[in-house]
Amino acid sequence: MGQKTHPSGFRIGITESHKSSWFSNMKKYPIVIEEDYKIRLYIEKKLNKASICTIKIERKVDQIEINIYSARPGIILGKTGNGIDNLRNKISEKLNIQNKIRINIIEINEPDKEATLLGQWISQQLEKRIAFRRVIRQGIQRANKVNIKGIKVQISGRLNGTEIARTEWIREGRVPLQTLRAKINYSYTQAQTIYGTLGIKIWLFKGEETPI
Repeated sequence: MGQKTHPSGFRIGITESHKSSWFSNMKKYPIVIEEDYKIRLYIEKKLNKASICTIKIERKVDQIEINIYSARPGIILGKTGNGIDNLRNKISEKLNIQNKIRINIIEINEPDKEATLLGQWISQQLEKRIAFRRVIRQGIQRANKVNIKGIKVQISGRLNGTEIARTEWIREGRVPLQTLRAKINYSYTQAQTIYGTLGIKIWLFKGEETPI
């Protein structure tokens, strides 16, 4: 059996950092992890059209700082500009969080350089019943326009509605998964089609970095 390693987890402390940054004693540790998970889940569901790439959470003494990386920050801010205040209040109420919450919105200028956003776009195209090979080619072309050094796209499931599920993948350029200094941007998303769920995996190679 092949033993697979998560590209981001493999590089934590080398070229990647944790998405949550805080310290806790062992008794509160599972509670805080669950709280982080609920915050991310709520934001992703509430702002599913805002093209959110990453949600980073930092905790200080009595404050939670949430950094939202989005390609469409205008949707989060809202027409009146009070979207952040509404989001902060709803997170406090629905998740029953006592700490002060601070939300920062960071705009992503090149969304095609982010595997998560590229995966979301591919998922939307597949849900519109566009042929998967055409969608993969278009996704690779979008990545090539922003000078990505290598890309691999894999789609699994009942492709084009066939009876037997299978896996198809295409790679273009270099994707050195075993090189720790390689900056690999990885994402996994799902497309809910009328003939079942399709799994989409994307690996983007952004070049080599000096370890942090």
